[in-house]
Amino acid sequence: MRKFLISLGHPLYILLRFLFSLSPKRPRRKEVVIYKAPTPYLKNFLKFIYPLTQLRFPKFKFQISNFKLVALVLLVFIGIYWYVFRGLPAPSALTTQPVPLTTHIRDRHGVELYKIYASQNRTLVKLPDIPLQLRQATIAIEDAEFYRHSGFSLRGIFRALISNSSLLTTHNTSTIQGGSTITQQLVKTALLSPERTLRRKIRELVLAILVELKYPKDQILEMYLNRVSFGGAAYGVEEAAQTYFGKPVSQLTLAESTLLAGLPASPTTYSPYGAHPELAKSRQKEVLRRMVSEGFITFNQANAASAEELKFSPQTIDIKAPHFVMYVREYLAQKYGASIVEQGGLEVITSLDLSVQQSAQTAVTQEVTKVAYLRIGNGAAVVTNPQTGEILAMVGSKDYFDMTHDGNFNVTTALRQPGSSIKPLNYALALTRGFTPASVIDDSPITYKTPGQPNYSPVNYDGKFHGKVTLRTALGSSYNIPAVKVLAANGVSNFIDFAHRLGISSWTDPSRYGLSLTLGGGEVTMLDMATAYGVFANSGSKVELHPVLSVHDATGKVLEEFRCNRQSGVKAAQAVEITACAAEPVLDPRVAYLIFNILSDNSARTPAFGPNSDLNVPNVAVKTGTTNNLRDNWTIGYTPSRLVVVWVGNNDNSPMSYVASGVTGASPIWRRIMTELLKTTPATGFTSPANLLKVNICTLTGQLACEGCPVRSEYFIPGTEPRLACSKEAIQKLLEDKAKKEQEERDKILQGVHEP
Repeated sequence: MRKFLISLGHPLYILLRFLFSLSPKRPRRKEVVIYKAPTPYLKNFLKFIYPLTQLRFPKFKFQISNFKLVALVLLVFIGIYWYVFRGLPAPSALTTQPVPLTTHIRDRHGVELYKIYASQNRTLVKLPDIPLQLRQATIAIEDAEFYRHSGFSLRGIFRALISNSSLLTTHNTSTIQGGSTITQQLVKTALLSPERTLRRKIRELVLAILVELKYPKDQILEMYLNRVSFGGAAYGVEEAAQTYFGKPVSQLTLAESTLLAGLPASPTTYSPYGAHPELAKSRQKEVLRRMVSEGFITFNQANAASAEELKFSPQTIDIKAPHFVMYVREYLAQKYGASIVEQGGLEVITSLDLSVQQSAQTAVTQEVTKVAYLRIGNGAAVVTNPQTGEILAMVGSKDYFDMTHDGNFNVTTALRQPGSSIKPLNYALALTRGFTPASVIDDSPITYKTPGQPNYSPVNYDGKFHGKVTLRTALGSSYNIPAVKVLAANGVSNFIDFAHRLGISSWTDPSRYGLSLTLGGGEVTMLDMATAYGVFANSGSKVELHPVLSVHDATGKVLEEFRCNRQSGVKAAQAVEITACAAEPVLDPRVAYLIFNILSDNSARTPAFGPNSDLNVPNVAVKTGTTNNLRDNWTIGYTPSRLVVVWVGNNDNSPMSYVASGVTGASPIWRRIMTELLKTTPATGFTSPANLLKVNICTLTGQLACEGCPVRSEYFIPGTEPRLACSKEAIQKLLEDKAKKEQEERDKILQGVHEP
């Protein structure tokens, strides 16, 4: 028998060598590698089998041939391989298998707006960025022999069994010890399923040994600290530090580090946010005691850390500019895929300026609350840089978290009727077709007859007719009848094509629209209106709105960078300062200037709004819009560098009470936002193009000025200026007719017989 046992030594040695040869080479592709039996494994196995055939067995009462013994050993070996090694993940999967990472969305200055993740909120950090005391605390409480063992610790297993058996009898769970090493915990977390079986435990042990053979200790510790759960969605030390203390892991104190180090053993039990927060403190003290025992800190340091009062971050949904964040999230998902956004660890710098966003949100919330008595339940706002297309603020509703009123609904991307705010596009088309700001339009009753449709008779918002007015006054005071007459001259189909060029994307079926289109009969989005008005602000060039400045992947590779002027080598940080952005010319710059000049002319809007309305901001162009059914109320205004779109109404499309042409609803919000913007970006106005003519005209006839006629200087595109002067007699008659009509209106009002 002794000779038989000695003869087994060589094959057992070969078996051990065979088992340790199972550590695979690094895979060529980044995927989980499953162990297979390549040729070297078979060679080692044959080396093991051959000596068995040469064994001489002692004579027992029963006889067994060498062949049967070899077959038996082979079956045992196959069974072990099948039970333990079949489908075993490769240790290299720790570095090749993708780890779910958190995507960070930030404003243009780097302020974090939101974190996007599927189920694991994780941000990777390098070991040197993790405080030494946090590393030591983790080792002390989880695996004191980490730097001395080879993947597993028999001493640790026996110590845990003995210690825990006595603790459980006293129901003291604050100091329960685990028998798994840090390496085993890493393997269990990253490579194996959570099932609790003997097979999984054996596989965990084997993998731990193989991981130790493949990776240095520091890398194992780094992988562990980046993967382990600290409770809830917080995975890894960086997000744990942010979740519990609202700071980067590199800034943790000893007291904070020891509290975090105690969490992985049982995050639910030891969580300071859990049902028994006192257990978190008990666990922290145990970590400190272990650190003293291991010589990592002194007794005095432990006492000081234990006495330190910890300030935990409140458990809230940490999201800033929520409507904008969700808009960006959808943009990213469409471009890169939802899985990359939720698990790819993207670093996204957006165009949003959080200070502008907060100012706009405050204005919307406060002003809508003030006019709640007018049955105005919601408001929205968009702020852009019209030269670059960057979205600086997006307020999608009064309160994102007001679920009873669908607060999470983003009005800025929804279709709403624009009311009179669409008129500048109609007049801009007219100015390209020979109209001038001095063109006289008769604001008088008219009926349009279309076969198969009801007759259409437009009326003004105030119910009056204002006689012959210039295009400047008609647009500035937002008279409806002149706008309809101008659209009839332009042609509805021409207007739709023109609006498409400027950025209106929702008018896809021209057959649906008629002359009421210029009064807001076609639905648009706030973002489309920002793009279209941006053409006026950008001297006739269209720039698409852009919410993102740059996107980097988890490795730092640039996936997307907003190059404002589309020149190679321009970084995102530089691009935000560039104002000469390449854009698509869609409108004569002279027409764009004429629209600005009219919309910034307070005298042109005074007949309808008075001289001191909220719209009167020097060097700022502005237009209001209210639908006939009082369901939508707009104000849109701009300077060369800032554009603000404001809407008020109700998400359920219910009508508001009487709102005077936007002055009571959207205009106060618009004025607050624009006034705040002008503090940092003053309105300089627009420079008149060199090829515009300035001519003194008669405001009653649009002709060259003559004696007895009100005069103003008007701009003209060369070739459209008036050639004839008015006559004194004609002016006298016009003035008499106007005075007579005004007297008739006064008499009707006094008699209570006023009719539109």
